[in-house]
Amino acid sequence: MSGQSLLVPGEITPVRSVPGNIRRPEYVGKPAPTPYTGPEVQDSDTVERMRIAGRIAAQAMEEAAKHIAPGVTTDELDRVAHDFMVDHGAYPSTLGYRGFPKSLCTSLNEVICHGIPDSTVLRDGDIVNLDVTAYINGVHGDNNATYLCGDVDEESRLLVERTRESLNRAIKAVRPGRQINVIGRVIESYAKRFGYGVVRDFTGHGINSSFHSGLIIPHYDSPHATTVMQPGMTFTIEPMLTLGTHEYDLWEDGWTVVTKDRKRTAQFEHTLVVTKTGAEILTLP
Repeated sequence: MSGQSLLVPGEITPVRSVPGNIRRPEYVGKPAPTPYTGPEVQDSDTVERMRIAGRIAAQAMEEAAKHIAPGVTTDELDRVAHDFMVDHGAYPSTLGYRGFPKSLCTSLNEVICHGIPDSTVLRDGDIVNLDVTAYINGVHGDNNATYLCGDVDEESRLLVERTRESLNRAIKAVRPGRQINVIGRVIESYAKRFGYGVVRDFTGHGINSSFHSGLIIPHYDSPHATTVMQPGMTFTIEPMLTLGTHEYDLWEDGWTVVTKDRKRTAQFEHTLVVTKTGAEILTLP
C-alpha cells in the first residue's frame, strides 16, 4: 500500500454564498432536518425532477473531478462543484445540512466518508472520493465516486476498481419484489473475495424531497433489511470498501470518518429508482 502520511485537518474557508433566487432545502439554517413522513414510492413527476437533480449532481462531480491533480486543494474542488451547481440553479444539498460547512464531501485515502473540503493539498498517489448532492425543483440527486490522483499504487487502484464493480453488481440485483438485503448480500459476497472490509455503520438511504428519508440500504447482508422493493422507490446504493477493518474513528470535527486501522477505503454511489424490471440510475451526467 502507499506510504503516504496520514491526513490531518486543514483550514476551512468561509461558507460560500448561494444566490437568493435558488430554493433552499427546509433544513438550511436549522440544526436538523424535519423527519420525512412521505412515501418511499414516488410518482412519475417526482422521479422526473430527480432525474434533473441527479444529472446536475453527476455533472458537478465530473467537473470537480477534472481538477483533481497533485497540488490542488480539496477546497478548490468544493469551489468548482459549488459554482457548477448554483450556475445551473441547484442548491448544494450538503451546504448547511446539520451544519456541514461545504458544498460537497472530499474523502481522501483513509477517510471513509464526510470529509470536509479545506486547505488540504492533494498528493501524487492519493485516492479521492467526491460526494456531490444537488437540490432543485424540491428534490435531491446524490452521487459519489473515487478518483486517482497521479500515480497510485496497484493495491489502491484495485480497491477503487473493485468498489465500483461492487456498486454495479448491486444495481443489477435490484428488482421489484426482492428484499433490500439482496443489495448488501451481493456487495459483501463480492468484497469478501478480496478480503476487503465492508463498512456497516454508514449506509445507502431513501432519497426524494428528503435528503435522507429514513429508508436504510445496508451494504452487508443484514437480516433486518427486509423491506420489499417496489417500482417507484428511490434510494441510493453507496458501498464503502476498505483494505482492512470496517471499524472507524470520528475526527473532532464531528464529520470526518476514518478507518480505525487507517488503511485506505473507497466508495461509489448512485441514486436509483426501482422500475418494473430492475433499476434506473438517476445520477447520470
